Amino acid sequence: MSLSALQTAFETYLTDGALPSNELLEQVRGCTALSALEGLRIYHNAYRSRLLAVLREDFPALQQWLGEESFEQLALAYFTAWPPRHFSIRWLGEKLPEFIGSYIAEPQLSPIRELAELEWTFTLAFDAQDVEALSLQAISEFSAEDWVSFRVSLTPSARWLRLQYNTLALWKAAKSGDLLPVATQPAGNRDCLVWRHNLVCQYRSLEPEEASALRFFVEGGSFAELCESLSAIHGEQAPLQAATWLKLWVNEGLLKLRATIHE
Repeated sequence: MSLSALQTAFETYLTDGALPSNELLEQVRGCTALSALEGLRIYHNAYRSRLLAVLREDFPALQQWLGEESFEQLALAYFTAWPPRHFSIRWLGEKLPEFIGSYIAEPQLSPIRELAELEWTFTLAFDAQDVEALSLQAISEFSAEDWVSFRVSLTPSARWLRLQYNTLALWKAAKSGDLLPVATQPAGNRDCLVWRHNLVCQYRSLEPEEASALRFFVEGGSFAELCESLSAIHGEQAPLQAATWLKLWVNEGLLKLRATIHE
């Protein structure tokens, strides 16, 4: 048996969870204290335990909601449906929110999947590419022309979610070690941002007007166009409102310049 064939047989046994092939067993040397099959089972159990530990770390609120036993059943079913294929274990939970859709039925499905999506979003935000965010110092050096025309986008770590349930309350309770509240569906969806700033993941909900303004701005609108879009509600105070939000977004490390400022 070639080395590559041996490696493939060993990987198949670890990921599929079936009995090892006879060819693999023939290549493993046992002893009086430990047979070849028992030795392979140790590796198999250790591998699954490591995968479970990673999912527990990435989805602690989901585990608290489901309970240890149900979470483990979900995880093992997930590993069977989506065996790890990436060289980095960091991507292990990528498909878990999607898998939940085929594993859990309503009415539990939607709130549980949304909680899993939120937790995975924190993982993505933490590991996202690091870029130089727009600063107040940079803005202070803008010319009058710059102020009118500059455009921005969200930093790579920023993730935009539309939450239908009290998912943030569930996540915060789990984070604090408190009892999870009952999942409820408040009137209207709520926009939520998750991002990384100064090496720490941040999050907050946005009121509809701020969410609309930020979305307009990061999708290509200039600052002048943002002010104009706010004038229907804020009238002459539209530039002040736009500047207030801009200062908030910059302080939070949410924005980066989309286009080069005129020299």
